[in-house]
Amino acid sequence: MKRVIILGASGHAKVIADIIKSSGDEIIGFLDDNLDIQGSIVFDNKKVLGTIKNDIYKYKDNYFIIGIGNNKIRKEIYDNYTELKWYTAIHNSAIISENVIIGEGTVIMPGAIVNIGSIIGKHVIINTRASIDHENIIEDFVHISPGAVLAGNVHVKELSWICAGAVVINNIKINRNNVIGAGAVVINDIVDENGIHVGVPVKRSR
Repeated sequence: MKRVIILGASGHAKVIADIIKSSGDEIIGFLDDNLDIQGSIVFDNKKVLGTIKNDIYKYKDNYFIIGIGNNKIRKEIYDNYTELKWYTAIHNSAIISENVIIGEGTVIMPGAIVNIGSIIGKHVIINTRASIDHENIIEDFVHISPGAVLAGNVHVKELSWICAGAVVINNIKINRNNVIGAGAVVINDIVDENGIHVGVPVKRSR
């Protein structure tokens, strides 16, 4: 049994806590830099034990997972604490092919599918009922939102966010730090960086 500290105490952190509990591992508690919620109960009688900034090393013998949906914040926390032991949370209802590679700190939510030959990086979120088909590459700190569908051989680069219900057809590359809007359809490569892309088919909005 692994003992886990969750960094963050939002709704996303609660979903991760539920996955950890369903996996049979132990939640020690939460760390969050919001001073207004210190000592409050977040999930299953587990409390906010302190702040990330001041208290993380008190628990260094445990595993950690980042319960924060914002990609850039997850990267910032990881970059500051790379030496910690990182927990990977996979819900028991997710369907994962045997030869998929999953990086440390990643979260795979209930009902998600990750198909054969895919590579999932570090601290990725594959959210509820998202579908990742064969031979995808999902780089570090990406968020694939609920109900998003990625066909085969899709490559999503670091820090990008595929929003709820978006569809990406096969053989597409999405460059670094892009947002694909909810319900959007991607039929061509996204070659620029740092953009927001919406519509059917997608066009850059800013």
